[in-house]
Amino acid sequence: EWDEFEYRKELIGLNDLALTAAQSIQLLLEEKDGNIEIDLKAEKDNLTADKVHITNAILNLLTNAVKYADKKPQIRLSSYNREDKVILEVSDNGVGIPLKYQRFIFDKYFRVPTGDVHNIKGFGIGLSYVKSVVEAHGGKVTVVSEPGKGSSFYLTFGLSD
Repeated sequence: EWDEFEYRKELIGLNDLALTAAQSIQLLLEEKDGNIEIDLKAEKDNLTADKVHITNAILNLLTNAVKYADKKPQIRLSSYNREDKVILEVSDNGVGIPLKYQRFIFDKYFRVPTGDVHNIKGFGIGLSYVKSVVEAHGGKVTVVSEPGKGSSFYLTFGLSD
């Protein structure tokens, strides 16, 4: 169970973790002839967080952006501040998620139905993990998606000094 993770929280910069995650998917992206645009503009990005789990959560979103691309993956990784929060956005040009399934995508083992064809490997636990990790850090994860136009995932966290 994700809730049972021991988090080793320390003061970290979200932008640095996002960059580390982006570098980790570089080979995967090159295999698909994809591209990632990095625009980390959050001037305040300090969190008291477990850097391994937060990095893995970001990595999960980036990997999904590559996996669920039906053409050359185009990913945008950005951060910005809004009020007293830092927001990390992962946007892609993938297949998108129909509105009727969006409220279920963070449930453990849920996979968007694709008929009898499951040409993308996975167990339906990645987004559940992302939600669990983000919420364990007092944050929130949301999605905006449209079939055929891609998805944008937003990780919103309160700031630490």
